[in-house]
Amino acid sequence: MTVATTKSVTPPQVAQEILNPKPTQRILIIGGGYAGFYTAWKLEKTLKRGEAEVTLVDPLPYMTYQPFLPEVAAGSIEARHVAVSHRQHLKKTNLVSGKLTKVNHKTRKATIAIEGGKPVNLDYDHIIMTAGAVTRTFPIKGVAENAIGMKTIEEAVEVRNRLIGNFERAAALPKSSKLRQRLLTTVVVGGGFAGIETFAELRSAATYLLRYYPQIDFDEIHFHLIEAMGRIMPEVSLSTGERVIANLEKRSARIHLNTQLESAEGGVIKLSTGETFESDLVIWTAGVAAAPVAKNTTFPLDARLRITANAKLQIVDGEKPIGHAWTAGDVSAVPDLSGGGVGGYCVPNAQNAVRQAKLLAKNLAATIRGEEPREYRHSNLGAVAGLGMGVGAFQSGKLGLVGFVAWIFHRGYHGLAMPTLERKLRVVSGWFWNMILGRDLVSLEQVRSPRLFFSTWAARPGK
Repeated sequence: MTVATTKSVTPPQVAQEILNPKPTQRILIIGGGYAGFYTAWKLEKTLKRGEAEVTLVDPLPYMTYQPFLPEVAAGSIEARHVAVSHRQHLKKTNLVSGKLTKVNHKTRKATIAIEGGKPVNLDYDHIIMTAGAVTRTFPIKGVAENAIGMKTIEEAVEVRNRLIGNFERAAALPKSSKLRQRLLTTVVVGGGFAGIETFAELRSAATYLLRYYPQIDFDEIHFHLIEAMGRIMPEVSLSTGERVIANLEKRSARIHLNTQLESAEGGVIKLSTGETFESDLVIWTAGVAAAPVAKNTTFPLDARLRITANAKLQIVDGEKPIGHAWTAGDVSAVPDLSGGGVGGYCVPNAQNAVRQAKLLAKNLAATIRGEEPREYRHSNLGAVAGLGMGVGAFQSGKLGLVGFVAWIFHRGYHGLAMPTLERKLRVVSGWFWNMILGRDLVSLEQVRSPRLFFSTWAARPGK
């Protein structure tokens, strides 16, 4: 009897892939903020095993959820809870602690400066520029020496420590003291979202502090917000902005519209209106600029030093895409196809950075697989702002709200938007305990000089 046998036949295309497998693509992400973190996070979920190796470079080991910085400064959120650890949440990404100093895109090499070590060269197949933004300032006397920003966790913590420390020192001084008046005067420059939220949250925190400082009267606390334009918060309607101003003025917080800061030298605030007063806490929130690391590349930059891009998030030279080069977030100039952008480009905010990052990850994965990338299109979800405990602002279309309901919307939106379940739980549980226990009012000003106590009392040879 003849037994029939079957023989498996490998299709020619599959056989070719087995003999000559596609090389694993090397993806290099520069910057681990919103856009960089979310791109890496999404790539981990999108890429198949062996498709690509992802490396993220950033001098910091965490991403900062910046919308919560005003609440960190006001003592409503623990500082560490708004930082998302790269190593804890990017399980499949290679992480390099360093700064980009040079990119040679022709040879696909990036030079990374390592603190305390020699520079390293990283080879890549695709590069993603997501270096974010820095605080934009103007050459005003005293600003660089005396002001503090609201862009990093460290700045928010310092503002919180300074506010509480100033109350502590002022309480021990006589009411006629000029230093006491200076310590109890806070100035915020910039009437955008960051400025208004910082201003309002600190005003709320200062009012709360009074219950623990009976030596200080409510009328002694002075808050000034300085805005060069004739309105605040351009992301919301004019009427909503006016209601925010009215709410703040009821809380004895003064808004200076159509006013410029002319000098902050020595803590003496001089305004374009001629008004002069002193302040020990000056906070600058008047705008952002693309991270200067973009200048360490040969990629084209626009007049604002942003990397030029098309709607597919590819870096472009004119209208021509530069192969294997991508960008997103505040460092990029991405066309706004919705028509609602400033100057035709997407505004530099967290909403755009996160959405762009998620699409960029999909587009890059599609490109690796020989598919077409998609264009970035978005519709504005609206705007929410926290204005202190129990007060918020909300704008969606023509609907604008100011008050408690808007505050609920603010916390609900950002509670959901905070990346990773672990961080969501930490933030929300912190809010819950603050409702029961109140704000955390501990000031840790001595963290500026952590060795001071030890070095003061340490025994020295020969003494």
